[in-house]
Amino acid sequence: MKLWRGCLAALAMAATFPSAAQVDLTPFLKKDVYGDIKISPRGDYYAVTVPLSDRTVMGVIRRADKAFTARVSGPKDSAIADFHWVNDQRVVVSMAQRLSMLEAPTPTGELHAINADGTGGRTLMGHYEKNGNGATIKLGDFFAGFLEDDLPTDDDNILISVQAFKADPSTRIDRMNVRSGRRITVATAPVRRARFTTDGKGEVRFARGSGNDNVSKLYYRDARGTDWRLINDEAVTHRVEIALGFAADNRTAYLQVEHPQGPDAIVALDTVTGQRTDLLRDAVVNPYSILYDASGSVPIGATYMKDRLVSRYFDEGSAQARTQRMIEKAMPDSSIRVLSSTRDGKQLLLMASDDRNPGDFYLFNTDTREAKLVFSRADWFDPARMADMRQVTLKARDGLDLHGYLTLPAGSDGKALPMVLLPHGGPFGLFDEWGFDRETQMLAAAGYAVLQLNFRGSGNYGRAFEQAGGREWGGAMQDDLTDATKWAIAQGIADRERICIYGASYGAYAALMGAAKEPGLYRCAVGYVGVYDLPMVHEELRESGRRWGTFANEWMGNDPKVLAQRSPNRMADRIKVPVLLAAGGKDEIAPIAHSQKMEKALMAAGTPVETLYFPTEGHGFYTEEHQRAFYTRLLDFLSRNIGGAKAL
Repeated sequence: MKLWRGCLAALAMAATFPSAAQVDLTPFLKKDVYGDIKISPRGDYYAVTVPLSDRTVMGVIRRADKAFTARVSGPKDSAIADFHWVNDQRVVVSMAQRLSMLEAPTPTGELHAINADGTGGRTLMGHYEKNGNGATIKLGDFFAGFLEDDLPTDDDNILISVQAFKADPSTRIDRMNVRSGRRITVATAPVRRARFTTDGKGEVRFARGSGNDNVSKLYYRDARGTDWRLINDEAVTHRVEIALGFAADNRTAYLQVEHPQGPDAIVALDTVTGQRTDLLRDAVVNPYSILYDASGSVPIGATYMKDRLVSRYFDEGSAQARTQRMIEKAMPDSSIRVLSSTRDGKQLLLMASDDRNPGDFYLFNTDTREAKLVFSRADWFDPARMADMRQVTLKARDGLDLHGYLTLPAGSDGKALPMVLLPHGGPFGLFDEWGFDRETQMLAAAGYAVLQLNFRGSGNYGRAFEQAGGREWGGAMQDDLTDATKWAIAQGIADRERICIYGASYGAYAALMGAAKEPGLYRCAVGYVGVYDLPMVHEELRESGRRWGTFANEWMGNDPKVLAQRSPNRMADRIKVPVLLAAGGKDEIAPIAHSQKMEKALMAAGTPVETLYFPTEGHGFYTEEHQRAFYTRLLDFLSRNIGGAKAL
């Protein structure tokens, strides 16, 4: 169902711009061929995730002839949370559920296993099963299982954390047989919602979790049967510590440790003496991912998201570091990630990607030093015709350093362009990053500069930067976006008369708030599956339970007057530019009622507003048909208000 509001008024207000070539949406809407890939321990097979129209499945591909030999698939809207080779022949798959495009898939705690040749398929942990008549029946209490250690030296068992589906769950860790599904409890956690870290022998040594107070606690024990010791309490130290793994000696542990100012550090902890040694710490950003040795269990370094994805090692003279640098030299324009390796470490599965290429998968032979292309995620994109993304840094009005990314249309001189400011969702802890982004590339193909800012509250820049966004919805977080827009104008990048602010989820809130708070800065605003009434958001979170109520108070604030003053739907009379709203009727994160209230307020204020509602969609449109409808409307709306190309 499509609802149009205020179209005639919007058309009357729109300026006349030169026509531009149309944008073909098809390549941007087409799903990747493969998502994640891991090679088997002996190197005979690849396990891959395959995005389909209504779900994501896991498949096994025989390396010799690239034939599919096995598949694990859940019901409609299911996804693959993770998968692991537990021996040369068997894969364990963790399932998830995905109901919309913008929501990350939610792990369901279901575990399945299958042999590489397609035999031996079994549900190891599930919530439903078929009875003798073929009907689906519910099992007993709902328990979720999450793989913690694939026990590389044990071909028959894995370690999983198990917790019940309840408001404040306790957690234990079980050893599970990957063929029968039988489980034996080997440890219980001293903290709620725990995740565990094991040593090289598969012994559980760390547990980290939090209760309804959202305060992180990290516990350590010397060995099985010994007492847990609390070694970090966020309430006392005002930092979070995460155990990453152990060195080969099983004595040295690696921790990621927050700092009062600046990014996190990776620290080596001598578990006998308690001595800590700093190993890695970037001056600007947190560790992005942890690098492991061929066993997949011993940390050896980290990657960092900066002007591109860069890697650093504890020992830059190690064989792994030297191999990484050699490959980077051969592919200087790409970020190189080792995704997995054979057990002997001689075959490395790599992904090379950059801001113009979604990713190519290579098999690198460490003996011959040859890399062979095996798969591509989306080879229909020509990197030479894609837009470049570059990192930008600017100062907020209060002196805080802000970082983000600017994408310019291919072939552009980067001057006096129509610009789309694209604030990310979340908002807390999430962040925009360098790399290939389909939506950004689509907007660049339509002729727009695209500015993505990691405003305060975003992740990746340390604890203090993230917490600086606390209770700043519509406040300092919004000012950061304003300052970035003015920076782009001052740099000559953006034409001050042709700037639109567009975002999804929290980004939609920021888009409408920007139009209300800075009425002369933007020429239009687009809110996609957004929230616009903060008192309503606060109440929705409070009713979700104590934990979310604590989150709402800490991060949004609890002063009804302030929340109301920072709600775009209550400031509609200040919005003087055309608005496009899009929402889904089944959205539980940003209920469609927010968009409807925003629409009603804009109409009452006489502001041109157009809407696109799909009753069957959730938090982000899932079907290709609805995605095409939205992006067609988006490009048309932008074209009428700030110029640029429309969709084919």
